[in-house]
Formats: sequence, structure tokens, C-alpha cells
Amino acid sequence: MASDLSAFAAENGIKYFMIGYTDLFGSQRAKLVPAQAIADMQRDGAGFAGFATWLDLTPAHPDLFAMPDAAAVIQLPWKREVAWVAADLMMEAKPVDQAPRIVLKRLVGEAAKAGLRVRTGVEAEFFLITPDGKAISDEHDTAEKPCYDQQAVMRRYDVVAEICDHMLELGWKPYQNDHEDANGQFEMNWEFDDALATADKHSFFKFMVKSVAEKHGLRATFMPKPFKGLTGNGCHCHVSVWDAEGRTNAFADEAAPFGLSAQGKSFLGGIMQHASSLAAVTNPTVNSYKRINAPRTVSGATWAPNSVTWTGNNRTHMVRVPGPGRFELRLPDGAANPYLLQAVIIAAGLDGVRSKADPGPHSDIDMYQDGHTVTDAPKLPLNLLDALREFERDEGLTAMLGAEFATAYLKLKRREWDSYCGHFTQWERDTTLDV
Repeated sequence: MASDLSAFAAENGIKYFMIGYTDLFGSQRAKLVPAQAIADMQRDGAGFAGFATWLDLTPAHPDLFAMPDAAAVIQLPWKREVAWVAADLMMEAKPVDQAPRIVLKRLVGEAAKAGLRVRTGVEAEFFLITPDGKAISDEHDTAEKPCYDQQAVMRRYDVVAEICDHMLELGWKPYQNDHEDANGQFEMNWEFDDALATADKHSFFKFMVKSVAEKHGLRATFMPKPFKGLTGNGCHCHVSVWDAEGRTNAFADEAAPFGLSAQGKSFLGGIMQHASSLAAVTNPTVNSYKRINAPRTVSGATWAPNSVTWTGNNRTHMVRVPGPGRFELRLPDGAANPYLLQAVIIAAGLDGVRSKADPGPHSDIDMYQDGHTVTDAPKLPLNLLDALREFERDEGLTAMLGAEFATAYLKLKRREWDSYCGHFTQWERDTTLDV
């Protein structure tokens, strides 16, 4: 773990650092800094104009400074003279409370005060598509059920193996790669970690996948639903909570149903109680709701929830408890901000622990086939506007995330919704022109 970026540069042959942050919309921003200047940047930060990115700031605001976190530095395996380093945003020597990494770090701190250490792993699905974004890149990838297709994954071996090699080199302990349920779709898994470390890795993973795909003349997209009729890009998150030293799983109780301790069930209860509002963060785009409210796909299942239900080892529900001491939240999608995804899970879960929330009864049914028989479970929002309204009403969740963040996020996301509503589509012309 580095502490002095100048020394890191000298030891590793670094010529340039990318000092980067992720804004409220999940866009990755960076400045390319020569190694000779990194000592000054580590002390004073790299300057940005906040209004120029997706933050609730104006041109009149003071300079925004990205303070590189040396412990998060990563040497680019595909361009070894460059290092990427996640940064925390400051303004006038104070943390910017709406900045996603700041929001997450504060909630990690709240968990630590309760003696808890949240550890997570993400399953970030993506498509490899043509550079113009109009089609999947492999014209031979046409199977009705393409999941785990060995021929299809080997046709993209050069891309997938290069990314996996990079993760191995970085010490992330990747353990499997596969062709996913949609034609042209892939998933790559690496070992779970503390929530902040997972968020940094998730952010870098998206950058790395896109960069390697471009190197091979392709394009990678994490868009939730890029193609009609095909399974969308999820970003399932596996969650466990440990003691402060990370030695004992506080969620695990072999004698309890599903192997979940009382504290684990309360954390899950918080997720269940806040599900409809946290969707505004885990499913943050207009397109997100075409994944979780999609009709059956070509493969036969969307693999996405549309109701607030939980279960044991059953993939048709919003939350799955596959084994003792952890659960899988299947709601998030590929557009989720890596930092806000972790933050909202911790916020909802901690609120549940504090209130001893009850997750309610579990269900064992096949939700894709028999979900219509469930009448006592809330439905997830049908669109981004519904999700934003739920989020605004949820005073408990917004308080946990912070008033400055919640206000900024709602303001910019409503503006995004208004922009969408002002856009005229070909569908409208096709169906309405001759009324």
C-alpha cells in the first residue's frame, strides 16, 4: 500500500498519474499529471472546475481539489508508465459532502463506530459491441441460450484473458470469467473486499474493460439494457458484515434460518424497507427501468427483479441468501455509481440494524413464473421518476446518505428526467403521427 506517490513513481517507472474521481452520474473524471509534479498534487490536490462535471455546483463556486488517496494507487497493467489514483474532493479545505467517494467514506466510518466492517463483491456485467454501439461485436454469437457458451467466450478470449491477466497482476484474485445470458455479454469475478476497496476496484474495472476493448477495436458497455430482447447488464452485489478486525462474520449464525444472524437479518431488513427508494441510486438511469421491468427475454428470463422479495438460494428474487453469513442484492445494474452503490447499501443496512428492522417473510416461489400470485410485496419503481419520488420521501435513507448529497442528486437527476421527457422518439412518430 503506497503512501508517497513520488516514491511509488520512482519504484515503478511511472511517468504520469491519472488523478481521478467519479461524479454523481458515475462519469469518471481525471487529470493527467507528470510524475515530477505529483508531490505537489499529493499535498495540494489537482484543481477542477466543479460545474464542468455532474456535481451540483455553479461556475461561481471556488476551485474543486481532487486529493489523491495514495493507498488506492493502481499502475495500469496495459500502459505501465501510467498510474491511476482515486481522489477525494475538497473545496476550501473541506470535504465536498455530495461527492460519491466522500459519501461512502463517511458511511464506512459510521459502520466502524458500530463495530462493523462491511465487505462486498460485485458482479459487473458488460457487453462487447461494435464501435458504433449498434450491435454486439460477434456476429456468430446467436444462440438462444448463450450463457456459458464456451465457443463464444473463446472467440473473445484475447479480450477476456487480457483483462483477467491484469486483475491477476493487480492481486485482485479473480476466480472466474464467463459468457453471460445475453448474446455478446460477459461477466468477470474477483474476490470480495472492504466496501471502499471494492468501490475503487469497481471504478477501475470499468475503466480497464473499456480501455482493453478499445485496444482490440471493440467497445464495452455497462448500459443496463442496451438491446431489446436480450438480458440486461446487472451489477449484483454480495454483502457481508464483519467485526472491526475483519475476523468474525457478524452476519453468520449456523443455527439460524438461512445462516443469518439477528444482526444480519436486521441489515437485510433495512435493505427490504428502503428498496423502492434505494433503487434511485442502484438503478440510476432512464434505461435502468427497461431492465427491471422488462418482458421475458430471448433466453427465457430477465434475471432481474421487479418486486421487493427475498429468498434462500433462488435467483428470481430481489435478494438471495445463497449461504450462511451473506446475501446477494440482485437489484443494481451496470449504470450504478461504484461508490454510491456501496454507500446506499451501507446506509440502508445500518438503518435496519439501528431499528432492528424485520425483512418480513421469505418466499420460495419462482417469481418469474408465479410472481403474479404475490400480492403483499411492493413492486419496484416503474421508471426513474417514480424512484426519485420514493427516494425523496424516504427521510431515513436520505438522512443516512447526507442532506447535501440527497439534494444535489435529486436536483440533477430530475433535470435528467426532464431532458428525457423533452426528447421525441421514433416510437412516438410511428404510433401517433396519424391519430
